[in-house]
Amino acid sequence: MINQQSAIYRILDANLDRAREGLRIVEEWCRFGLNNKEIATNCKEMRQELASWHSVELRVARDTPHDVGSDVTHTQEAQRENLQDLLQANLCRVQEALRVLEEYAKLYDIEFAVAMKQMRYQVYTLESKLLGQSNFQLLAKSSLYLVTSPVNNFLTVVESALKGGVKIVQYRHKDQDDLIKLKEAYKLKQLCTNYHALFLVNDRIDIAMAVNADGVHLGQTDCPVGLARQILGGGKIIGKSTSNSQEMLKAISDGADYIGVGPVYETPTKAGKKAIGLDYVLYAKLNATIPWFAIGGIDNNNIQDVIKAGATRVAVVRAIMEAENPTAETKNLLRNL
Repeated sequence: MINQQSAIYRILDANLDRAREGLRIVEEWCRFGLNNKEIATNCKEMRQELASWHSVELRVARDTPHDVGSDVTHTQEAQRENLQDLLQANLCRVQEALRVLEEYAKLYDIEFAVAMKQMRYQVYTLESKLLGQSNFQLLAKSSLYLVTSPVNNFLTVVESALKGGVKIVQYRHKDQDDLIKLKEAYKLKQLCTNYHALFLVNDRIDIAMAVNADGVHLGQTDCPVGLARQILGGGKIIGKSTSNSQEMLKAISDGADYIGVGPVYETPTKAGKKAIGLDYVLYAKLNATIPWFAIGGIDNNNIQDVIKAGATRVAVVRAIMEAENPTAETKNLLRNL
């Protein structure tokens, strides 16, 4: 029978190593690739703090020959597509290790657990600094945006869309308990990270922060853009729904990173809200100074009309979430765009 205390020590030891290794990989790029002394020093200080918790007691519990997970690998670990992929993978590695440390340290040393929680948020900030600019670039070049709705095989549908080429996913589930929202948002964040896509949360800034989403999307009656920016920081994406020129101009002046333009057609997603038609799409084409996505009842049957009115980016819900083949539907939408 495995000794419980020994197992906990081994978990802490392994994840301290994992977090330090991931930080070192990020630190080397900050030092030699970016020549950024501030961020490199920050990484080094976090590594040193982790080392201060890595006691002899934890080290001697190590039992590599009997570690059943030492030779378990995943195909995604075998190669990295680009530098951002490498940095993202190692930042996620650090965050996951810190979460494990935070939880298991509660059984070992509560001060240790608190320190790991604080460091996890430091790493979130580090991630925003390193990858935030890349996220804004991905937003600018993305033409198709998926807004989720509750359907059967929810995660499978979203992953199918990601396989089809969607690069922005917004989690929207108005009528669900917060605990389930947190679990679903966390799983979606992991999926989007795996497919190098942006992940945003509708309305709920707290959930976005909890799962380290890439940003939030706000409605007209949600938190003001300026306050959301104050809470989330400059590295996160903030979108805003608009349905007329006044709302558009205000969203832009308030500092939104992109806007939704719609609903173009009537949709049950916005029950009771009148469609604004294609005139506002044309207005957005002529006047919007930030990325914008036409939204509301758009699918492969009417997307050409929306494009003719001036849209180069669209957001969809049912067209993908309720499709028989979400991957094929996604590819068709992208082909039209």
